[in-house]
Amino acid sequence: MSKSEETLSSIVEASYRLFAGHGIAKTTYTMIAEEVGIAKPSIYYYFKSKDALIESIFNELCAAMQFSSFFHTEEFTKENFIEKCVEIGFKMIDEQQKDPYFNRVLQEYVLLSSRNDMYKDRLLTVQTEYLNGFESLLTKANELQLIQNKNLVSKAHMLTLVLDNIGNFMMLHLDMDYKQIWIEAVNSIFESRD
Repeated sequence: MSKSEETLSSIVEASYRLFAGHGIAKTTYTMIAEEVGIAKPSIYYYFKSKDALIESIFNELCAAMQFSSFFHTEEFTKENFIEKCVEIGFKMIDEQQKDPYFNRVLQEYVLLSSRNDMYKDRLLTVQTEYLNGFESLLTKANELQLIQNKNLVSKAHMLTLVLDNIGNFMMLHLDMDYKQIWIEAVNSIFESRD
């Protein structure tokens, strides 16, 4: 990694931490420069404005959260389908729990989306990708004769809602057995062959 790439990475990482600790609105280029150990004007080499930095971090966050970052339909077989669904849900829960900044940064962007349609639209796109992704995944389960087609779309949407709400409750630091909730949600789809 070149010095320029290292500096860019340091700016993004410091901004992410500062957004979590101080909020997007209160984080300044001065704070970021001090955290990284560079002169404030140096940040402008990488980001022409604070808005460009905010958007860049948001794009990285959305890319990391998207359905296709976790679920790869082609990897699901008749033999591993249920276990793979559970395993991926566990991975998502673990990743969210391990990143001490994620919940607060995501909350900042959700707040920002209430005032800025570009952020709202992108968050809705991420949600829609989960709705469509689970529909595709359950269509494959149907093709593999693991579930019947009855209420397939509603079942896909239920998985999306459960996974999203697990994340929401984790943001509130509620002590719940999130993994067991995910197991129950997945199993409920495959238990009955309606």
